[in-house]
Amino acid sequence: MKKLWLVLVVASVVLLAACGQNNNSGASGDKKELVVGFGVGTYEEQFRQSIMPILEKEGYKIEIKTFSQNMQVNPAMKEGSIDASIFQSTAYMNAINDEIDADMTGIAYVPGAPQGLYSVNHTTLDDVKDGTTVAVPNDPVNQERALRILEDLGWIKIKDGAGVADFNINSMEPDKYNIDIKILDPAQILVSLQDVDYGVVNGNYIANSDRKITDALKIENTPMEHRIIVSVNKKDENTQWAKDLKAAYESPEFEEYIKGIEKYDGFILPEAWDNN
Repeated sequence: MKKLWLVLVVASVVLLAACGQNNNSGASGDKKELVVGFGVGTYEEQFRQSIMPILEKEGYKIEIKTFSQNMQVNPAMKEGSIDASIFQSTAYMNAINDEIDADMTGIAYVPGAPQGLYSVNHTTLDDVKDGTTVAVPNDPVNQERALRILEDLGWIKIKDGAGVADFNINSMEPDKYNIDIKILDPAQILVSLQDVDYGVVNGNYIANSDRKITDALKIENTPMEHRIIVSVNKKDENTQWAKDLKAAYESPEFEEYIKGIEKYDGFILPEAWDNN
């Protein structure tokens, strides 16, 4: 009898543990309370005004966390204090995955603003000459994007083999002109345009200002790896809440919202909307 009692106790413990694991998995995958992180820019506004109401109609309770610096967002994702983020490109995400040993993945593309070359001191690109000052972002991924714009103009050359995640100013060399590159925080370039001849500004900062993306003297042809994504931890990719978040970003309701606001003119739109 003692042996039988022991077997029953062990079996009960195993069964309860298995049920607990299944319940935890279900709770995580089917949860209705989400924390979504953002850097500074337009993506939080898009989410609050359009995506959040869509999810709330489906029973979700959303908390928004906006970080003052983009570099703070992904560590928060890794430690689990946010469930998803909307601020980064695939290239940036992959670079940070390697840097902090994270395991993030993209689940949807977001209407994103391309980088552009702007100036308050010049109305044409024809004013360029040796010594012309150009401000570019200080993080490797956005800096590589910015200097590709200058390369397209023939102002500089980017050396063969230059990477993205490890890109730096030594990855470029002069071409037609000896350009004086000024390296600034991305958020500072727009407010520092009066101090330089030209500046490459991330489009989300333009959309939040009194300027338009179409005011740029040169706009990048943004490659897929530099388009903004909704990112989650890989373990959450197939949860119901991640699927619902993806569906909201690809919905006709969100498309109508974006296309109805003038400041989003010039944004790169998700291909998923081609099927709406």
